[in-house]
Amino acid sequence: MARITLDEVNGLDAAGFVARFGGIAEHSPWVAERAAAARPFDTLTAFHAAMTSAIAAADEATQRMFLRAHPDLAGRAAVAGELTAASNVEQAAAGLDRLTPAEMARFQDLNGRYAARFGFPFIMAVRHADKHAILAAFDRRVRNDPAAEIATALAEVGKILWMRLLDAVVPKPCGRLTVHVLDTASGCPAPGMVIELLRLAPTPVRLKTFVTNADGRLDGPALAGAELEAGSYELLFHAGPYFAAAGNALSAPPFLDRIPIRFGVANPEQHYHVPLLVSPWSYSTYRGS
Repeated sequence: MARITLDEVNGLDAAGFVARFGGIAEHSPWVAERAAAARPFDTLTAFHAAMTSAIAAADEATQRMFLRAHPDLAGRAAVAGELTAASNVEQAAAGLDRLTPAEMARFQDLNGRYAARFGFPFIMAVRHADKHAILAAFDRRVRNDPAAEIATALAEVGKILWMRLLDAVVPKPCGRLTVHVLDTASGCPAPGMVIELLRLAPTPVRLKTFVTNADGRLDGPALAGAELEAGSYELLFHAGPYFAAAGNALSAPPFLDRIPIRFGVANPEQHYHVPLLVSPWSYSTYRGS
């Protein structure tokens, strides 16, 4: 189904809203019913907050019933082909439809132990995970305190809802990606460094090439508005040529040449700032503001 705009979301009547979004929360249309009252939504982030707030405001018995509506990972519903379309896509993306017999047995064992301990299925936002990461989380969380695990499971549901909403609604084009490079060898900004920007999925595509200005920044956002989509990206910093041009004594080949920084954009309505602090021998980065 094609994505619709926030204006179209806000224009739906109550029945139309539930018909469109009642399946976003697994087998729980009441979440959409309660979220509808919070309209109009200025952003997709606000839409998501209305849905997670509806779940958070529910009593514990309702929350447990909500969690029980979710399927096991690689469980009976998956084997029988009874998953919802969204769950089927998410589990397949994590490779859970291609498990070895030993891996399937491991999932079945953990599913049983987890359900016996908590009374609801193990829930994890698996779309961007793999079976190894899922099994590691499964093994860790099955030992959790029950109250802490309810909170963890609801937080994972929030991630699932966000990704499903992104599939259904066009976000507000208000996010941006910015970059700043600091030369820690000189204690100054790094002007004149070439930076390439690539989108990594579904296949790597070189989007743009930049050169930092006198302040070590770009002259504008690397991506802004509708250009910034959810997904995985890479910034490739040409540090070796920059330090050579600056007159630094470098080995041949240089210890650091092209520096790739891979990062994910989960919410394209937000500001993602990627600083690089770099010398000829070291670098660090973080998500800035």
